[in-house]
Amino acid sequence: MNKIESFFRYLKYERHYSQHTIVSYKNDIEQYTVFLKGQSGLTSILEAQHIHVRSWVVHLMQRNYCPKSINRKLSSIKSLYRFLKRKGVVVCNPASKISGPKIPKRLPVAVRQDEMLSGIALMQGDSFSDLRDHLIIKLLYETGMRRAELISLRDTSFNAARCELKVVGKGNKERIVPLSFSMAEDVKNYIASREDTLETMTDSLLVTDKGLRMYPKYVYNKVQQWIRSHSTVEKRSPHVLRHSFATHLMDGGAELNAVKKLLGHTNLSATQIYTHNSVERLRKVYEQAHPKGSNK
Repeated sequence: MNKIESFFRYLKYERHYSQHTIVSYKNDIEQYTVFLKGQSGLTSILEAQHIHVRSWVVHLMQRNYCPKSINRKLSSIKSLYRFLKRKGVVVCNPASKISGPKIPKRLPVAVRQDEMLSGIALMQGDSFSDLRDHLIIKLLYETGMRRAELISLRDTSFNAARCELKVVGKGNKERIVPLSFSMAEDVKNYIASREDTLETMTDSLLVTDKGLRMYPKYVYNKVQQWIRSHSTVEKRSPHVLRHSFATHLMDGGAELNAVKKLLGHTNLSATQIYTHNSVERLRKVYEQAHPKGSNK
């Protein structure tokens, strides 16, 4: 087994990264390797120096990659070299002192609270498909879980007696997410309809019309359709519902640390961006309503 494959095994078995994340690492490293061979004539990434990594970053910028993508790719390369250095394969990490482009701060996009509540209230239909599609929207918004976390839910994840869901997040970290009584009833009704309608072939909580495990594209399409029908926001992804969940909690006065735990964030800094959303909303209210507001 070569050292690169050892790195991917390390990501999978020691860091417990998802298969999706590992594929991203592989793509980044393959792209980097191709660049080194084509532009610098190196036969191995082990020969790369500081200047080669910097040239690669410049190359990505010239190809108009967004700053976020460049920083992610650079992070992949830094992680690889750190691993190789620990294993004694390389003496130093040529990427350690390379900085990526600055990422402009953007506030999370959220659906307005009145649009969310009115849209959910308008959901109709009691067929299995309807109940499932409605549950997808409600769970994403009322728990703030990620799309991958939603898809990975099992029947055993749901504790009906305690109105809770056990969610497996990034790095296989588990967290308990509370459900409202009405949300727990929705889950129970969905499960009853599923059992009456299908012979499921999986222990997944959410399944397709054929009884198979739910897949990411289906969830994305359903959320996109729902947001387009009930909101004016231009971005329409499952993560927008996660942003909406966190933003509405902060607007309602929730403590930052509580929101952090509900979202499954490791660092508080990842949650703090939602405070900016709330401040911006307060600013708009002030400008519109106060006699000394800037719009007066």
